[in-house]
Amino acid sequence: MKKLAFLLTTLFLVLLLAACGGDNASSDSEGSDDSEATGEEAAEEASSNVAAGDAEYTIRASIGLNSEHPQYKGLLKFKEIVEAETDGAVAVETYHSGQLGDDRTAMEALQLGSQEVTVPSTAPVANFIPEYAVFDIPFLFPNEQVADAVLDGEVGTKLLEMLDEQNLVGLAYWENGFRDMSNSTRPIESIADFDGLKIRTMENDLHLAAFRELGANPTPMAFTELFTALQQGTVDGQENPLSTIYLEGFHEVQDYVSNTHHIYTPFVFLVSKPFYDGLPAEYQEILRSAAVEAGQYQREINREANEDYKQGLIDEGVEFTEMSDEAIAEMREAVQPVIEEFSETIGKDLVEEINQAVEDAQ
Repeated sequence: MKKLAFLLTTLFLVLLLAACGGDNASSDSEGSDDSEATGEEAAEEASSNVAAGDAEYTIRASIGLNSEHPQYKGLLKFKEIVEAETDGAVAVETYHSGQLGDDRTAMEALQLGSQEVTVPSTAPVANFIPEYAVFDIPFLFPNEQVADAVLDGEVGTKLLEMLDEQNLVGLAYWENGFRDMSNSTRPIESIADFDGLKIRTMENDLHLAAFRELGANPTPMAFTELFTALQQGTVDGQENPLSTIYLEGFHEVQDYVSNTHHIYTPFVFLVSKPFYDGLPAEYQEILRSAAVEAGQYQREINREANEDYKQGLIDEGVEFTEMSDEAIAEMREAVQPVIEEFSETIGKDLVEEINQAVEDAQ
């Protein structure tokens, strides 16, 4: 009888433990694919949380893109450098997929000192500093090498210094990349193919005006709503770097991609000024050099990955169009009136300065 009681008790405990484990597994599976962390990422996040308990300072660093994007891998490189160089005195917690909010929300949190690091595209930065709209000028950079030279040179440094007035510290430029077109209506081979296309864009007046000039019907929309809008046909297409098109699965609801390369978008590595000013000078320098080193790494892997993303899109059945030099030149000519109009808002001197820097870099 005692033996039977023992066996029943043991069976009860095994079932109880299994039930607890099942609840945890169910909880972990909730949410979208983009916001789920892999086992490796979960381990890294857990290690960050453990390190944070022993660290003098904790950095919460967030981005909007998912964990597979080179931007997040750059963030992990930043974490690795900072924690090693400070001997664990500064812990870095990393968050992807907008877990702490979108770019604007994260920037506002930095201003308030309630978050420490974010790496947004330059477009939302222009909402805080109008001069950053200079990076929205279509066809500003002919290639990545020229972009690097300008961003890491005097003009780029000048723009980083402007962030100080917004309670932000700009440490480096990373790479989002050249924006390309995808749509579900027809291949885009020339300016004529834009006619009437409903294209999702960011809420950016310069982008909207440029696409109207090309003959499209631009529709501003939150990025989080984009996949569903493409799937339901609310918009015909969108424009983003190949990395975003592939990793966000837009190829599942888009048939055509064209390498229009109409805008090159950098990321800006931002630190909360209240947090940065409270760090010892030694740690400030470590953060600065780590942001630059991780940025160089991120640019490199982003460019290597783009060829893989392109081939991945083709393998998934997307029709990929290589734009001709003549087609690009025609598009560039068409948007010149928009560039001249918005140069007044951006600042003619800055536009001339960056155009000269581009010319010098070539």
